[in-house]
Amino acid sequence: MPEHDQPMPESDLTFTALDRDSTERFGSLRRALGVTGFGINQMVLAPGQGGRIHSHEHQEEVYLVLEGRLTLVVEGRDHILGKDELARVGPALRRQLVNAGPERVILLALGGSGDHVGRDAHAWSSWEDDGPGIAPQEIPLPADLPIAAPD
Repeated sequence: MPEHDQPMPESDLTFTALDRDSTERFGSLRRALGVTGFGINQMVLAPGQGGRIHSHEHQEEVYLVLEGRLTLVVEGRDHILGKDELARVGPALRRQLVNAGPERVILLALGGSGDHVGRDAHAWSSWEDDGPGIAPQEIPLPADLPIAAPD
């Protein structure tokens, strides 16, 4: 039986959703998904709210703003991030997340430590392929799907 036809352990495929209506400042998406290799959290800041000033020993963090305008204070200096903008903050830098504006801010905070392991993927041309897979860059991208007519 090809490897991709084997039953999948339940813990290897999990789902969750962002809660854009949440009034909680912090929601652990990592826990909801069972992620163990990095942190991923939803943060909601009402107007005027801010997080703690903090740094990390090893973990770098990336912040992705989904709604509003985040004031990211790094070592006492303000940096404004709007919707769909990201910032990476190295471990030792002190940082604070602040909503200084009139609209709420929703963002994703992703954190991890250790070296990234790149190019560890295997790819196949079709679901019927049962070999060990090869480097993704060696397989052409699939043809685009036809665009479905609107309902």
